[in-house]
Amino acid sequence: MTSDPRLAPLRELAEAYARGPVRRIAVVGNAPMEPSASRAAAIDGADLVFRVNSFVTDRPGQPATQGSRTDVVLFSRLVPATPHLFDRYRERLYVLLEPMRMYGRPELWPASWPADLGFAVARNDAVAIPLNTELGLPWREEQLAPTTGTTAAWLAMNLFAEAEVLLTGISFVDDPTQTSWQHQWGDSVGVGPEHRIAAEAVLISGWLATGRMRFLPLTGDM
Repeated sequence: MTSDPRLAPLRELAEAYARGPVRRIAVVGNAPMEPSASRAAAIDGADLVFRVNSFVTDRPGQPATQGSRTDVVLFSRLVPATPHLFDRYRERLYVLLEPMRMYGRPELWPASWPADLGFAVARNDAVAIPLNTELGLPWREEQLAPTTGTTAAWLAMNLFAEAEVLLTGISFVDDPTQTSWQHQWGDSVGVGPEHRIAAEAVLISGWLATGRMRFLPLTGDM
C-alpha cells in the first residue's frame, strides 16, 4: 500500500488497469533504444506499464525494442503528440503532471488532445513537492521541476511500495551532464531549464542500489 493517503486514489486507478496483482511495474522513458527482444518481453510481461510524454511502442513487423503495452501514461500539457500517444486512449489511464503550475504557468488545452480524453491529475503537494524535496533542490527559489521520467519512477515506487520496478529509456542515468537529449521519436531537444538531471541521476542510482528498482540497458540485448 502507499504510505501517503493523498496518493491512494491514483493507486486505485492504476490498479484498475493492471493485469492482476501489481508485483512488477515497467517504467519506460523515451531515450533511443536499440532493438532487444528480451527488454521488450520484460516490459510487456510487467503487471503495469508506465510510459511518459511523446512515447512510442513496438508495432507488428518492427524489431522488438520497447514493448507494445501501455497501461498508465504520465504526460504534460505541452507534450508533442506522437502517433502512439493517444492510440487506444480509452483503454489507458492518463495522469497529468503540472509541476510548473506551482509557479504560475497558465492552463492550456492542446488541440492534439481527443475531445473526450479523461485524465487524473497528480497533485503537486503529493508528487512534485515531495520529489523535489527528495532531490534536495531549491525548487521554490529557482522554479524547478522533476522530469516526467523520474516522476514516473518515483510514482511507481510510492504507489506500490511492494512492487519491483523495471526502469528503462532514461539516458541521463549514464550521462547526467547532457544539455540536450534525443528521443525515440522526434528531434533532439534541449534539457529544460527547470530540470536538474544530475541530481535526478544520483537519486535514481540510489534507488537502483536498494534493489527495489532494476535498470534495463538501452543498448544490446539483456
